[in-house]
Amino acid sequence: MAPMKAMKAMKAGAKTMTKGALAEALATETGLKKSECNKVVESLAKVATIQVKSAGKCVLPGLCMIKSRQKPATKAGKRMAFGKEISCKAQPAKTIVKAFPVAALKKSI
Repeated sequence: MAPMKAMKAMKAGAKTMTKGALAEALATETGLKKSECNKVVESLAKVATIQVKSAGKCVLPGLCMIKSRQKPATKAGKRMAFGKEISCKAQPAKTIVKAFPVAALKKSI
């Protein structure tokens, strides 16, 4: 139970960085204007979206790899789960998108 409490405490205290804060951090790091950095962040999102749609995979070097895959449709029926028979609705096919950290990021944390 101790790790779960630690995870909850981490989630409560840690704030995620907003797009503006990211642009500000990039501006101070690179010496560019904040508005230029904001445009770079937006264009990076557009390029990554186009790449994932066309190739199914996009790698941001040193950060993460974004993959998409097709999850097939499921038929309605009854299935066994936890020793009980459960009736399930039919689910349509859908595209799943996941991001995986690269090895360099895993080692640095």
